[in-house]
Amino acid sequence: MPIYEIQHVTVYRYRRPVAFGEHRMILLPREGHDQRLLESELSIEPEPRSLRFFDDALGNRVGVAIFSGAASSLAFKSRIRVAHSRSHPMGLNLEDRCLSLPVILNENEMSDLRPFLARRYPCSEDALLDWVHGCINGDEPTATIDFITGMIHAIRHGLTYVARHEKGIQTPAETLARGSGTCRDFSELMIAGLRILGLPARFVSGYLYVPWRDSAEIHGGGSTHAWLQVYLPGAGWIDIDPTNAILGNDGLIRTAVVREPSEALPLHGTFNGSAADDLGMKVEVRVMREDAAGAEPEPGPAG
Repeated sequence: MPIYEIQHVTVYRYRRPVAFGEHRMILLPREGHDQRLLESELSIEPEPRSLRFFDDALGNRVGVAIFSGAASSLAFKSRIRVAHSRSHPMGLNLEDRCLSLPVILNENEMSDLRPFLARRYPCSEDALLDWVHGCINGDEPTATIDFITGMIHAIRHGLTYVARHEKGIQTPAETLARGSGTCRDFSELMIAGLRILGLPARFVSGYLYVPWRDSAEIHGGGSTHAWLQVYLPGAGWIDIDPTNAILGNDGLIRTAVVREPSEALPLHGTFNGSAADDLGMKVEVRVMREDAAGAEPEPGPAG
C-alpha cells in the first residue's frame, strides 16, 4: 500500500503588523476505506490563541484558528502521512440500472443525492448541452462508462490547461468559449455536464502525487489540486480527474468533498487593515511517496 507524505506551507505577508481574524483550514485527509491518516503535524506562527477541529456536514475535517495580537506575517505549516489504496480494486461493479444512460436512481438515493444534482449555471446550458451531446456515442443505448470516458477525453484533448492563481472559477460556458482553464474549471465543467444528464457529481479538493518522470505530462502537481466524483449505484462515488484523464483515485489524496468549489478552500481567513497592507501569500506543496516497507520517499515537484 503506497504511503504519501504531504508538506503544505502557506505564508501571508503584510506591510505592517496587522491583527488576524478567524482562519479556517481543510488540510487533513478524509479517512475511509481507501485512505487513512497515519501522522499529522501543524505549526502556526504566530501561535493562535485557540485551535479547534470539527467535522462539517459532509464529513470534511475543518480546523479553526483564533488569534490575538498583531504580526507582519502569518504562516501555516502542515505535514501529513497518508496510507492510500485503490478505491475500486475489483473494478467498477455497476448495477444494471446504471450500465447505460439514463441512470436510474431510486427514491432514497434521490433524497440523499439531490444537492449533487442541482444545476448551478442555467445561463450556460445551451453551450453545455452541445458539448455534452458531442461526448455521447451515436449508438443507442450509450454505455455510462463510455460516456464518462468520452467526457474525460474531450476535456483532456480538447481544452488547454492554463494555471491561474487568482481566486474564482470560470463558468462552463466561459471554459468552453476560451478553450482553456485550470483543474478547478475543468472539474466544474464536467460536474455541470454530468448533472445535466442526471448523474450526481461533487467537487473534490486535495493533493495530486506527480512523479518527476511524469511532471511534463501531468498538470496540477506541486499545489493543491481539484477533481470530482460521480455517483453510480453499485460502485458508489468514483474519483475522476479530467485535467489528467484519471478515472479512479490513483495518486489523488482527498481532503474535501463539497457541492461547490467555494466550500473547499484549503485555507482562508481575514485580517484587520487596508488592502495596501496585503503583500500577498506564498504557497508551497510537496507530495512524496514511500512504500509500505518504509523506503525513502520519492520526491514530487516543489510548489
